Amino acid sequence: MNTPVIGVLALQGDVREHLIALAAADAVARPVRRPEELAEVDGLVIPGGESTTISKLAALFGMLEPLRERVRAGMPVYGTCAGLIMLADKILDPRSGQETIGGIEMIVRRNAFGRQNESFEATVDVLGVGPVEGVFIRAPWVESVGAETEVLAEHGGHIVAVRQGNALATSFHPELTGDHRMHALFVDMVRAAG
Repeated sequence: MNTPVIGVLALQGDVREHLIALAAADAVARPVRRPEELAEVDGLVIPGGESTTISKLAALFGMLEPLRERVRAGMPVYGTCAGLIMLADKILDPRSGQETIGGIEMIVRRNAFGRQNESFEATVDVLGVGPVEGVFIRAPWVESVGAETEVLAEHGGHIVAVRQGNALATSFHPELTGDHRMHALFVDMVRAAG
């Protein structure tokens, strides 16, 4: 699989930026809104946005169970910010009715780094990638991980990047920086899984 087809869950959030970053990392990128579109991709990015809204829209569009099934079956998936929350097996402080897809054995805290006006950028040293500029916007952090989850990066003593099997997640937004190495890592994961 030289050029994998990678979807971006296009229910809410920074979809366009991920499509651009994936294309720059040599993937065919397409938006995914319906189960039949999900069935046609080799991997999926769950973008940043508002995790509660993404959860509700995924349920409304009939996407929650198909997403869970594909992730359980080993489809490579990459979640950024709200996407990290969606891939968590447990949220420490969920909103009422908020559901996740799961797939990474971790407990996350929503908006852990503060409100919108406390957003910031910082260099994060990601295992296997090197230093990347992390854009943290109302970002979550990972409180704890299970035995199968590999910590790839920390910032300020908090876990901000993890990987478990074919699932990758970051608290920050690499798609907003013009540095496509995190997306290239994910594209390589999709190729390896294919």
